[in-house]
Amino acid sequence: MNEVNRQAPRWIGGVQPPSELLRASGTQIFEIECREQPDRLRNLIHSYRGNAILRAELEKFRSLASKEGPIFFIGMGASFCSSFGGSVLLETHGRLSFSIDAGEWLHYGRSVWSDAALSVLLTTSGESAELVELFKLAGSGGLGLLCNNSASTCWNLADKRLPILAGPEYGNATKTYTNATAASIILACEILGRPWEEEAEQAADVFAASLDPIFAVRGELEAFCRPAINTEIIGRGAAYGAAIMSALCIREMTGHRAAAHTGAGFKHGPNLDVDGSHVAIIFALGRAATLGIKLAEECNRRKGKVVLVTAEDRDRTESLFPVRVDAVPEPWEGITSLLVSQSLTLGMVERNGCRLPPRFQYGVMEQ
Repeated sequence: MNEVNRQAPRWIGGVQPPSELLRASGTQIFEIECREQPDRLRNLIHSYRGNAILRAELEKFRSLASKEGPIFFIGMGASFCSSFGGSVLLETHGRLSFSIDAGEWLHYGRSVWSDAALSVLLTTSGESAELVELFKLAGSGGLGLLCNNSASTCWNLADKRLPILAGPEYGNATKTYTNATAASIILACEILGRPWEEEAEQAADVFAASLDPIFAVRGELEAFCRPAINTEIIGRGAAYGAAIMSALCIREMTGHRAAAHTGAGFKHGPNLDVDGSHVAIIFALGRAATLGIKLAEECNRRKGKVVLVTAEDRDRTESLFPVRVDAVPEPWEGITSLLVSQSLTLGMVERNGCRLPPRFQYGVMEQ
């Protein structure tokens, strides 16, 4: 009877992983999944451009968004981070939009939910208790889903849904962040009636070309950042989502404390206590790049060290570690900037061990 009642494994993405992955360490899986990102990203771009079913789903989202009201992107963790690509692009082009934490929204925001023209719920697993509850409370209405699991509860509850197409993911959110950010940007472009194909291909090219060179310096990055007690990660626009994701990546994989900030939020607060115990990873990209460079200079004056991610060539010093990432159209820097933090994280876990064990099955999803 016990054998009959025992629940079958709830494999990530509904697929049993191959035996070589089951035997792999957390560090190995993290690198494997990081290096899968360019191919997964290209597959998503090509699918959203040419797949008739996905084109029809995008039209459903666009129809909802044609109504009066703001557009909400609602998610948690990496899914929340990936939403900034969509919300920032919409705001930049005159459409009111917000990225919202799903847990906070569930308990405090539902009284104004009907004001939105469209709410896009983002979830990798499709099983997170907060997201499932939001679907049950809202019904279908002006609701859409971005999800990486087509066998999930959220997927079955949604009637407007788009796949993240990242494949199963067993470590930190690498592929799912990258692809969900791209899907959010593409969706925002569709809502705005802006062409996106050429910009997406350009971003995918830069992302693919940057991965190996940036990962090749992971040991140097780790050594540069090693003495730091405090790691601050600063980004603006869509790169703020990458900053939050960077902090999650470092903390989950290594246990080292890291915190994310907007450029202005850092300037008017944490910047005041920068000293020799700090390293700041600053994404000086996009329209506010000069402000990021100015902030890096100020951190150095306060004796803090800086990893400066920029589209310009810069000289390396004892307190400045520049990493060049070619410019991409806004808001695609929310994807390309993350490679630096992934490289640093890989260097840290190779040296010190991986704190986050691989997860091959879904556990209990509860608030």
